[in-house]
Amino acid sequence: MRTRSTIAIAAVLALAPASTAGAAAKPPPAGGSTARAQVFFPNPVASLGIESLTDQKDADFFSADPLLATAYHRVTLTNLDGTGTLSGDYAKVLSNTGKAATNTGSGFFYTRDQDQFEQTMAYYWVTQAQRYIQSLGFGSTLRAVNKRQQLLRIDQFGGDNSFFREGTGKLTITLGKGGVDDAEDGEVILHEYGHSVQDNQVPGFGSSEEAGAIGEGFGDYLAVTVSSAVAPTADEPCVADWDSTSYTTTVPHCLRRVDGAKHYPEDLVGEVHADGEIWSRALWDIHNALGPALADKIIIGAQFGFAADTSMTAAAAQTIRTAAQYGARAARAVRAAFVARGLATPV
Repeated sequence: MRTRSTIAIAAVLALAPASTAGAAAKPPPAGGSTARAQVFFPNPVASLGIESLTDQKDADFFSADPLLATAYHRVTLTNLDGTGTLSGDYAKVLSNTGKAATNTGSGFFYTRDQDQFEQTMAYYWVTQAQRYIQSLGFGSTLRAVNKRQQLLRIDQFGGDNSFFREGTGKLTITLGKGGVDDAEDGEVILHEYGHSVQDNQVPGFGSSEEAGAIGEGFGDYLAVTVSSAVAPTADEPCVADWDSTSYTTTVPHCLRRVDGAKHYPEDLVGEVHADGEIWSRALWDIHNALGPALADKIIIGAQFGFAADTSMTAAAAQTIRTAAQYGARAARAVRAAFVARGLATPV
């Protein structure tokens, strides 16, 4: 869940080659269609570096300004099913507000004053997240991770919040409206997708307070590692720069950061979003020490070995063990990151 502090869910099992994966859900259809589209990349505050931007009641004040108009980025939507709608291998958009986005021949080109823009954002960023995960080897040389169709509901449910929910079997991410609409910020979408990733790896993940904090920290980390891979910006550790302009007064505007200084256990406060900043900082340090590709292979792979109610120290130990499969240097770097947060002991 994304509140003004953030989002939630996840867990883990054991790094294994794809050929050893257990029974999986029916694979998604092969979506070979593509279409051009317009999205924020990942959001206008991050891409333009302008902290003074505000929502202005969803008005499209971007298009008429030559500088602000560059916040709209032309991209190719991939893995579409060819129906002319935002439905494909890894994402399917459902909307309770406004008509469903359709490809009229030129693609999916909408502006932020139109509900279809948010729909396009949701499809694009979830698909990019899954493609990034697959680029690490998950689903080929490694066990598949969340390789399934994610339902995305663009909804006016009465709150400025977003959340992932699996319990109904409908695998839905709901992206709320209010202030800056959540689906206008790629990093909010990616954060919620992080919960879906962990739920796929360990059903029911987040059943203890510390596991819930790991879920929030991983969601924040996934948001910044995917956005930095797809759309790098100047302040990568800042999460949801655009969405947070509606409820933060400090500059830079951030829902949270992944480069904070919190330490375990003295900085625990019993609130999963706040406590998750301990976990996300450790992951960010691993990212910087090993480079994103190796770091993310280790971080995501380790989650297969988590328990649904894992503690932070147990999850750290599992991540260190996973890193050792990639050599002594990787294990040392991962251990050092967790030692710095109080989650492991020096050797």
